[in-house]
Amino acid sequence: MTSPPPAVLHADAGQALELLTVPQVMARLQLGRSAVYDLLRTRQLASITLGRARRIPAHALADFICTRLEQEAA
Repeated sequence: MTSPPPAVLHADAGQALELLTVPQVMARLQLGRSAVYDLLRTRQLASITLGRARRIPAHALADFICTRLEQEAA
């Protein structure tokens, strides 16, 4: 089963903000649902809530990965 394409919001005329679902983040990080929600709960991974839906900006995921890589290198 494939997931639907990520939602895209247009913040500016030339810039698009990609929003990922929790299952998409799970797949990209190869983590389980509980682990992803723990990252969201502890604010290690930024997200927004639209109604009852939780969305993670793609740049927030990239920032999280970069931060973790820097922590591991230190």
